[in-house]
Amino acid sequence: MKSKLLILALLMTFSGYAQSTIKFDATSHNFGKIKQGIHRSVIFNFTNLADKPAVIEFANAECGCTQPVYNQNPILKGQKGNIKVTYTAPSVGQFKKRVTVKYAGEKEVTGIID
Repeated sequence: MKSKLLILALLMTFSGYAQSTIKFDATSHNFGKIKQGIHRSVIFNFTNLADKPAVIEFANAECGCTQPVYNQNPILKGQKGNIKVTYTAPSVGQFKKRVTVKYAGEKEVTGIID
């Protein structure tokens, strides 16, 4: 069985401080057709443009079929970090999954991978 997957259109919405401090290299990813139950991963790279280190406090997926993995080490100004997102197709069809990202020291969720 094949699953046509349109997933992880990266829509960054930042509030306040983080509005111009984290820049992702890619804004979307399309896995194309994948078989049911198969794992596929993509790595979203970002650059910290802030004067202070950026630390991902959490990255949460909206369902169990999507798993974000990230490092909680500080990313210094000008350095790159990444979030690896793995998706397992539970059934046939088109899917769009959301991952919310919060950086330490920020009061609100500062990024959404959609």
